[in-house]
Amino acid sequence: MLKYLPDKMGSYRDEDVTFVMRDISHLSIEKNTEEREKTIQSGKAHYSEMLPIEYQPDIRYMKLYEVMLETYGQKVSLCVAVVAEKIVKARDTNELVLVSLARAGTPIGILIKRYLQQFHDLDVPHYSVSILRGRGIDETALQYIVHQHPKANLQFVDGWTGKGAITKELEQSVAKWNAAGKSPIKADLAVLADPGNCAKLYGTREDFLIPSACLNSTVSGLVSRTVFNERFMDKSDFHGAKFYDELKQQDVSQAYIEAIASHFTPDLAAEAKQAADNADVEQEPSWSGLQCIEEIQQHYQIKNINHIKPGVGETTRVLLRRVPWKILVNSYAKQNLEHIYILAEQRGVEIEYYENMTYACCGLIKELL
Repeated sequence: MLKYLPDKMGSYRDEDVTFVMRDISHLSIEKNTEEREKTIQSGKAHYSEMLPIEYQPDIRYMKLYEVMLETYGQKVSLCVAVVAEKIVKARDTNELVLVSLARAGTPIGILIKRYLQQFHDLDVPHYSVSILRGRGIDETALQYIVHQHPKANLQFVDGWTGKGAITKELEQSVAKWNAAGKSPIKADLAVLADPGNCAKLYGTREDFLIPSACLNSTVSGLVSRTVFNERFMDKSDFHGAKFYDELKQQDVSQAYIEAIASHFTPDLAAEAKQAADNADVEQEPSWSGLQCIEEIQQHYQIKNINHIKPGVGETTRVLLRRVPWKILVNSYAKQNLEHIYILAEQRGVEIEYYENMTYACCGLIKELL
């Protein structure tokens, strides 16, 4: 008998995903960006114990988001299809269950589920769970999923990789889970983009703009970042998240899914299958991204490697909810980084060109203490 059941939340269709979380919308734990950053850097609180105030984009930024969705929609769709085909190639699809890592992994998990249903006639359950750097994955959520699917063959899903911190967190969490004698699971992570070269299953290793990275909850089912704070929460309960129902007028979560899924065609599926057939899904990642980050750390004499956030997605997050010091841009990169320039301009953050990196851009967090 399960002690806890998750709260119903999110603005996605019920059949697309189940958030295995506790709704903490009644709590007031938001802090402004600088106050939150100082608290994190001082060690007084873990980043997961509080929330940033949700960034509300202006009309200019939303128009840019629509342009980016139009520009990169086909590419995102192909990458979804490629990673879905790699999952089929690498995993036994019997009892396959998708487990996306909130928030960035949730829309990708939904799209993979849609693709598998459309082209492989697989009705795959999909759950979204919390994983926190330094705290691990939500074991109560995993226990719930395994209880629902005793023979589950779990496939973890995320949006992209940066320097691989979440990849390592997942591996450590799964190792701990398996060592406890629980139903054995694999720590394999499937991502849309793997510029950090730290995932076996990926749609591309190119560092490009995934439009869902441009926004926060309004493209993530109106769900906040996940939270784990023992002052307000039962430590054996699910990790928590807020549901921002008040932002439903700005919500583009379902529209994003439909826009990407509209590119799923037989021709695209054939191209994706060929790419998966030509890929070695057993090849170990090189972790070249981490080597690049260590060089940046040395070059700029940055004390905490966690203050270096590489890749388009992570750089966007730095500008949306951290205190940036500067943004590094690879002038050789061909990606459209206009949204990065807009956010940097709005926040008065310096752009510096730095060619010696495997990423299109990189966000550096300001040391406040």
